[in-house]
Amino acid sequence: MTFLARLSSSTGDLSTKLLDYVQLTKPRLILLFLITTAAAMEVAGQGRVAPQLLLITLVSGTCAAAAANTINCLYDRDIDAMMERTRHRPLPAGRVAPWEAVFLAVLLATTAFGLLAVFANLLSAGLAMAGIAVYVGVYTHWLKRSSPQNIVIGGAAGAIPPLVGWAAVTGELGWAAWVLFAIIFIWTPPHFWPLAMLIQEDYARVQVPMLPVVGGNRLTAEQIFRYTLALVPTSLLLVYPCGVVSWGYGLGAIALGSWFIYGAWQLTQAPEDRDRARRLFKFSILYMMLLCAAMVGDRLRLPPLCPPVSAALGGLWKCLS
Repeated sequence: MTFLARLSSSTGDLSTKLLDYVQLTKPRLILLFLITTAAAMEVAGQGRVAPQLLLITLVSGTCAAAAANTINCLYDRDIDAMMERTRHRPLPAGRVAPWEAVFLAVLLATTAFGLLAVFANLLSAGLAMAGIAVYVGVYTHWLKRSSPQNIVIGGAAGAIPPLVGWAAVTGELGWAAWVLFAIIFIWTPPHFWPLAMLIQEDYARVQVPMLPVVGGNRLTAEQIFRYTLALVPTSLLLVYPCGVVSWGYGLGAIALGSWFIYGAWQLTQAPEDRDRARRLFKFSILYMMLLCAAMVGDRLRLPPLCPPVSAALGGLWKCLS
């Protein structure tokens, strides 16, 4: 083999390995965490967040979430190997060794803590580590394989990024920060359960007691509907009594929440309809993105997007179906 051929082969192997490492971190999940973190920072800073602080916090949040996801993949590699959706992941497929995953997770967590501690504050750094601990200890290790409420309680881990962002800007946690936490916490079950309804056969195969597996689709749909009902008034607490955003955001939150409730209600009418579950799952992602965009737009005093939101959502809903 020529030198160039060997070099090309080595480069290809390195690229493949790096892609496997990236896949371990579940990058698609991280994006939504970053959006909620950035929104919290803009609300906390009233639209005047230093760009370097925003960048450092988002990089740190990426590292912290990536560390948590890597440990999750390490812990769940046994059941991942038996699930159709996950059996090709790097660990169950044997492309990454367990010690590599441990090293990567430690490196990422250390980087996240160090960046936040040095360039933001210890509170935000500690909260980032708490997020990892809750996701790994409470959700992955304790609840995921033992309780149908796993995603409810363990979902607190996904609600911590806004706290990290708020603390990075202010150095403290006010009531508004905890309202942001509550919004993500309440949003998590109606976001995740429709997906669980779609892949419940996989969960049943590996005896993970997700709510659709142990309670059935009808109960799950009813629970989803109840959470969406609670989500709208919770999202409006940022307007009153917290007063950190205006009613421009509030109108957008009402419009978005109404569509979320409608989609959840549709699912209760046909709990076995996979298309409705799939549409609701996709819309839940859009809901959170647009809600955060409404927060940021409100604080940056951008031209109001709220009046056309309700009209546009019908088209967006059809695009997602």
